[in-house]
Amino acid sequence: MSKSFTLKDCCDFQEGYVNPSQKQPEYFGGNIKWLRASDLNNRYVYDTERTLTEKGFQSAGKSAKLFCKDTIAISKSGTIGSLGILKNEMCGNRAIINIHVKQNLSNLMYIFYTLQHKRNELINKSGGSIQKNLYISALETLTLNHVCKDDQTKIANVLSTLDQKIELNNRINAELESMAKTLYDYWFVQFDFPNEEGKPYKSSGGKMVYNTILKREIPVMFSEGVLDNLGQIVGGSTPDTKDCDNFCIKGVPWITPNDLSNNQGNKYISKGEKNVSDKGIKSASLKKYPLGTVLLTSRAPIGYMAIARKEFTTNQGFKSFIPNKGYPTDFVYYTIKNSLSIIIQFASGSTFKEISTTVLKTVPIVLPPLHIVKDFTNKIDSLTKQQNILEQECSELKKLRDWLLPMLINGQVTVK
Repeated sequence: MSKSFTLKDCCDFQEGYVNPSQKQPEYFGGNIKWLRASDLNNRYVYDTERTLTEKGFQSAGKSAKLFCKDTIAISKSGTIGSLGILKNEMCGNRAIINIHVKQNLSNLMYIFYTLQHKRNELINKSGGSIQKNLYISALETLTLNHVCKDDQTKIANVLSTLDQKIELNNRINAELESMAKTLYDYWFVQFDFPNEEGKPYKSSGGKMVYNTILKREIPVMFSEGVLDNLGQIVGGSTPDTKDCDNFCIKGVPWITPNDLSNNQGNKYISKGEKNVSDKGIKSASLKKYPLGTVLLTSRAPIGYMAIARKEFTTNQGFKSFIPNKGYPTDFVYYTIKNSLSIIIQFASGSTFKEISTTVLKTVPIVLPPLHIVKDFTNKIDSLTKQQNILEQECSELKKLRDWLLPMLINGQVTVK
């Protein structure tokens, strides 16, 4: 049996204590990065959503200390166990614990991957009667396999290589998405689609007319429309979750808003956490929707989106668009995305905001002629195909990484 040691043997710990009063605007907007749990991305953290002034930082008194670059941050409350490797100096709020790995004893990335692997164990070690909290004392006693630093480095390098490829794919996809969205805006928001001479329509003096319904000028050949013109808007439902026969391993993907939350950063989706059986489909009167359908969460929260790669069903938290009225999937996707601020504005509800099908159908949009829409989708076709391929590659790489992680950390697999 391999010898074990604890996290305390190779790490030092520091609490985050910087929680400036939100009533003091002069505390915020400075040059000091202020790390909160929402900034942790389970990889490298270069920046933070919010920053502090020196005055805001010093409001924590003697507890005002910076976390060093190349250390690990972990969330101690809320979503316990979210991680980040800090690539710049920053301070942390009370939901953060900073872990400084003693580099002469252990490999930082090995400790990072070990913490990922042992997240459930850390959650179970958390204390508190009303709200669970991860304390330093629990982190200190976390048991690690005794692996020499050279072997730690080899293990970390294997896992990091996979993560680096995933990150590269994600960066490429972000650029591709930016290019596609920019082209959509250029053609259908600024109205500089190519005219008959190949020049930008509006900038080259193309005729514009004021539309009284949309309350703006649009190209003369465009018209006012509503989201209902883009396709059939459909909802979903939930089979009885107490009846396990309603769900199965090889059934039809059943998507929930939580699945789209976990899919953020991706444009496409293939499956959710659960698949529904034929019995479940029948019991909940579920309808199967085709690939290419655009999913939109309609509550809690409104606005998560994805394009279906395959036939699927959803729960009642969606208003999905089946593009069966002549407009291609990509155009439907970007037009809905462009309308999100209005969709959210139209939502109502006392407990939580929701957009109904009836109201969603009436959200106003600009409708271009179909031949211009088809020219647009032809232009971005290679971009979207590449996005789809890279997303699927990332999914396979993540499966491989998650399969290797426990075996490498537990010593079931060794690296030569």
